[in-house]
Amino acid sequence: MTKTGELSFPEPKTVDEAAAILLAGKLCAFPTETVYGLGADATDPDAVLSIYETKGRPRFNPLIIHCADLAMAEMLAVFSPAAHKIAALWPGPLTLVLPARPGNGLADVATAGLDTVAIRIPDHPVALELLKAVGRPLAAPSANPSGRLSPTTAYQVRLGFAGRVPVLDGGPCRAGVESTIIRVDGDRLIQLRSGAMARGDIELVLGTVVELAEKDAAVAAPGMLLSHYAPDALMRLDTEPREGEAYLAFGAAAAFDGPVRNLSPSGDLKEAARNLFAMLHELDAEGRPVIAVAPIPDEGLGEAINDRLQRAAAPRG
Repeated sequence: MTKTGELSFPEPKTVDEAAAILLAGKLCAFPTETVYGLGADATDPDAVLSIYETKGRPRFNPLIIHCADLAMAEMLAVFSPAAHKIAALWPGPLTLVLPARPGNGLADVATAGLDTVAIRIPDHPVALELLKAVGRPLAAPSANPSGRLSPTTAYQVRLGFAGRVPVLDGGPCRAGVESTIIRVDGDRLIQLRSGAMARGDIELVLGTVVELAEKDAAVAAPGMLLSHYAPDALMRLDTEPREGEAYLAFGAAAAFDGPVRNLSPSGDLKEAARNLFAMLHELDAEGRPVIAVAPIPDEGLGEAINDRLQRAAAPRG
């Protein structure tokens, strides 16, 4: 990026053009199945540092490292038998926090000085093609200013950064919320962040209990800050709307004389997760001071939806 805020590179139209931007040590946003990521070469300290600077992200908040395949992931982290078992769910919206492999080549700032690394293989053809074209792991948190709503379209990335970040457009993200984050501790699986892969589904496939992290656990992975994913408007949860507010509904909803979006009129949690950030973006653009949010069942993907809503509604520093 230049000092005037103009793009240092033209907007990429192809994967090869986006790869050239990243290999030049610059930032480029790209699509994944969850949300758009703000990508940088994870082995380049200056490039990774520019992620923190561009997002306004706290330096103690580590980044997720995206890999093209398991072989690349195994160069970055130490995989136990339990880690290999859960890694069979890749590619997909699942991030594993594993012991960092000594001499893995990652920039220290990417892991925020921790002795672990958060890695995943995305399930998106454009993301995988880009990772293969770059030939290096990419650090890629959500492509939005820190603490704000995550983007699920290229347009939302451009809007969030006022057009200052090049974006490889891959269409709308199909999952709509970030990846689930699991820390592998020996034989234990501990969920640090709920996400697009429901904890119950992981348990069902693996036949293993996934524990929940303590509420006051130290920041060991992205998405653990109390206040996060916030719109400009304040939010009220599990409630009916009041006059002058906007309303994020779910399921059958009573008529309301104000801006309304319904995450899923049929009560489908998968549809609700896919629509969550996009609809919050739309309601926030209405300019109402408060967004009231209908109750969401706290089961399956509802766990991830409620996590995002609670963090969005948390007191802001």
